[in-house]
Amino acid sequence: MSEDRRTEGQSDQSPWDMASGAFIAWRSGDAAAMDELVATMTPILWHVVRAYGHDRQTAEDVIQATWLGFVRLHRTIEDPQAVASWLITSARRGAAAHARAARRATPVQDETLHAALPDAESAEALAMLDDEASRLWGAVATVDERCRKLLRVVAFMDRPDYQSISRDLDMPVGSIGPTRARCLAKVRTALMKGGER
Repeated sequence: MSEDRRTEGQSDQSPWDMASGAFIAWRSGDAAAMDELVATMTPILWHVVRAYGHDRQTAEDVIQATWLGFVRLHRTIEDPQAVASWLITSARRGAAAHARAARRATPVQDETLHAALPDAESAEALAMLDDEASRLWGAVATVDERCRKLLRVVAFMDRPDYQSISRDLDMPVGSIGPTRARCLAKVRTALMKGGER
């Protein structure tokens, strides 16, 4: 639009009419009309985007993306009266997309995360326990059958009943303690040899 047309009736025109007029002029070949369209609509777009709580830089990015999209897609706008609505809708969508992305990217403090998670061992700790158990029972498998039986019974009892162990394993009560000590020593040796590999 020429300077004369802008001063004439500028106060009478709404921003929507000014945007529509500038859009028509720009599509007709008046390159300066794009500057008028930008000057008319950018303050409005600024308010739309900032309403989403974005900081200055993010708002500038969203508005710039809105204008780039407009230049790329302006031929899809058939009604010049719809140009302001098109720009506002595009800016609103861009601002909402940035807001969603920012929420997804917000880091969570360890204390907050810990309170929300169930009290359980980490996968790493469970893997270490599984490895230790596997190595231990692998070492138990290397000792003789009598030791394996004794260690299995003793391992799963808090306070072993030596009388029942004596009966079950056909072993004198007095030899259960020393036999257990020798069996544990054999397992310890097997574990140490396994660790040297």
